[in-house]
Amino acid sequence: MVRRIGLFQATAINMSQMVGVGPFITIPLMVVAFGGPQAIIGWVAGALLALVDGLVWAELGASLPGSGGTYVYLREAFQYRSGRLMPFLFVWTAMIFIPLIMSTGVVGLVSYLQYLWPSMTSLQGDLVGLGVVLAVVVLLWRKVESIARLSVVMWAVMLIAVVCLIIASYTHFNASQAFDWPAHAIQLTHGSFWIAFASGLTIGIYDYLGYNTASYMGAEVKQPGRVMPRSIVFSIAAVMCIYLVMQIGVLGVVNWHDMLNTNSAAYSSVASVVLEKTWGHTAAQVVTGLILVTAFASVFAGLLGGSRVPYDAARDRVFFKQFGHLHPKHRFPVLGLVAMGVVTAAGFLLGRLTSLTTLIDLLTTVMVIVQSLAQVLAVTVLRKRQPELKRPYKMWLYPLPGILAGVGWLVIYGFADKASPGFHPIEWSLAWVAAGCLAFVFWSRFEKLWPFGPKEIREEYLEAQRQERQAVGG
Repeated sequence: MVRRIGLFQATAINMSQMVGVGPFITIPLMVVAFGGPQAIIGWVAGALLALVDGLVWAELGASLPGSGGTYVYLREAFQYRSGRLMPFLFVWTAMIFIPLIMSTGVVGLVSYLQYLWPSMTSLQGDLVGLGVVLAVVVLLWRKVESIARLSVVMWAVMLIAVVCLIIASYTHFNASQAFDWPAHAIQLTHGSFWIAFASGLTIGIYDYLGYNTASYMGAEVKQPGRVMPRSIVFSIAAVMCIYLVMQIGVLGVVNWHDMLNTNSAAYSSVASVVLEKTWGHTAAQVVTGLILVTAFASVFAGLLGGSRVPYDAARDRVFFKQFGHLHPKHRFPVLGLVAMGVVTAAGFLLGRLTSLTTLIDLLTTVMVIVQSLAQVLAVTVLRKRQPELKRPYKMWLYPLPGILAGVGWLVIYGFADKASPGFHPIEWSLAWVAAGCLAFVFWSRFEKLWPFGPKEIREEYLEAQRQERQAVGG
């Protein structure tokens, strides 16, 4: 693959995925979780978790800039004891949680479309969502440099939608309404507060997910040692400011009690309601159109990065080999893109049948086990196993950010069943990982790899550095 994605484009790809339609559809979810405008706690907590976890991504992405992101990190770190098990499990789970994240964007798009199309039936909404997924796959069927330019355009549209919402909110801002916290809003000794906090943290980190999108395209990023950490930190800092300003502004226009009614427009399309209350119906329609483009851009950026995950794994014989083929002309992973498009469509239909909150709980629990927690451990393992590895960026205050990230992910996972009663996201996530372990056994037996063959230790990036030094010395 060709390294043609620079800092600005990488940051734009991250932010397009991070902002997307997320805050437009989850502001009411956060208010429902906390039961009032103290929902701002969830946004702050999510930002802090994203930042400490982002530092984990920054060190790994700068030192191991390969296509596939976490797959590369787990492959390099855990090959010494468990062979190819951990990278295989990551790709196995990523084939579910990455497209599920994209499916939430499609659910949000259809939800806002109903504001412009009030008579839209449930069947029509389903067909529109499936059509959106198909359109994204078709647009991604091209060269990466043209995709990067298109991502910047979509990123600009996202910023326009966000800026319009913020300006409209603060030109008609009611501070007493925005900060009308109910009595006993924060009761640290009460169990219900911590359940609400865990639910809000889950929603918050969901909205920040995407700060790592460029990491999945590490083989296509220019100067990865410089670009990767900066794109992660810049995107998190910028989006954190945007979310806090948006949340407070919306609460200053729309009464939070209205958001508690899940059948109201304030719940399903709160940004449109803000624009209608402030600038009128026509302005609300225009900005709703921009939000639809923003939702589309988030799905676009997510599938762009996610489709690269199984490619590198298959190329290294850590996943099914069919995923290792590139398009003969445009040089993108064909089967990875198609497979994730199909799962995105299925996830969208699941979200329509259940709820957006359920979809978020399911995808986060699957993601936490193999990606989030294992990746925190990978930083320490690599520092011990490959101390000579060139690290253009080292985590600030190591190992504190990794410890804090691990605690945050454990809180999300531990409270998942209570936050989504009746759907058992913890049990489903464990079942999927168990199925992945079983698939690994059959796959490794077929490929005659560990534990049915020799354990192969291949320090790819460290060896490349050694060869580079030898070439310079020669």
